[in-house]
Amino acid sequence: MSQTHFSEETHRNLLDHIPQSTGREVSDWLRALADGPSFLRFDDKVSWLRSEHALSYGHAKAIAHEFDLRRAARNLA
Repeated sequence: MSQTHFSEETHRNLLDHIPQSTGREVSDWLRALADGPSFLRFDDKVSWLRSEHALSYGHAKAIAHEFDLRRAARNLA
């Protein structure tokens, strides 16, 4: 699985639609990633979300990307 990049607008649109599409808030998905297995690779996070939670590739990728963005922001603070 290659890591293609979404535009910032596409990323935000995907995040905005996750609650309606999955029935769970983005914060719930971020917590699931934080509480799940400790993956270092982006593709592993996406694969886990897809296999364990049956998420679409786009939604899994958006969640993993948001997870990494927030983790990086915390590390800079």
